[in-house]
Amino acid sequence: MPRYAQLVMGPAGSGKSTYCCTMQKHYETLKRSVQVVNLDPAAEEFNYSVLADVRELISVEDVMEDDSLRYGPNGGLIFCMEYFTQNFDWLYEQIDDIDDDYIIFDCPGQIELYTHIPVMKNLVDQLQQWDFRVCGVYLIDSQFMIEPSKFVSGMLTALSTMVNLEIPHVNIMSKLDLLSKKAKKSLDRYLEPDLLSLLNEDLDESNVSKKFAKLNAVIAQMIDDYSLVKFFPLDQTDEDSVLDISLLIDNAIQYGEDLEPKEPKDFGDEEDPDDS
Repeated sequence: MPRYAQLVMGPAGSGKSTYCCTMQKHYETLKRSVQVVNLDPAAEEFNYSVLADVRELISVEDVMEDDSLRYGPNGGLIFCMEYFTQNFDWLYEQIDDIDDDYIIFDCPGQIELYTHIPVMKNLVDQLQQWDFRVCGVYLIDSQFMIEPSKFVSGMLTALSTMVNLEIPHVNIMSKLDLLSKKAKKSLDRYLEPDLLSLLNEDLDESNVSKKFAKLNAVIAQMIDDYSLVKFFPLDQTDEDSVLDISLLIDNAIQYGEDLEPKEPKDFGDEEDPDDS
């Protein structure tokens, strides 16, 4: 039987840990047992019940305090994650003996880990060797995404992650509950975007060179033509919104297709009340 995993990714402050907590509670409501593993060695606190915490293996604080290393926060985090990939046996020990077949991994936010450093790709490959079906869940703060230029920037970071990891992928606009009423009214423009029109509006309001405008137009056309990136809204205070996201992810990793069907109840042996 396969096992299932979500890799929860996205920039710092995009709501990854809050998402993990929300989904854990949601699955509990559905009577599905789901575990959460913290893979952020720089995490300070989180509200979900944790199965395993990478800080028990290595933490950014320990690395930064090591006189022989002298790393800053970013270098320390990359060092920690590279050390983690060299010690996958630690993770295997944490998750091998549990009965639950579904694990959510709360990942760090540094974009380098998903683009030009193969840390997360190595993790994906290892999980697949352990018979996990893995889905990437990429979060972007919706408050950051409701300006055209920032929206395209967010799409490109999500695209870079999708191309690098090569797994089923769900992109999410998080923190909808924090948007103003005005911002919520304009949200549809970004959920079903005409990128070229959005960028033209943005560029018309600023003085940019023709080459820069042409570059933006080509990028927008490429994303539009191939439908490469689409974002789905998530309001963690709305149970229907949370359910919609969980169903998207279940479909992406084909959750439940290998579950044994329940035996139909046999009514043949029941006493017919008319025979009494």
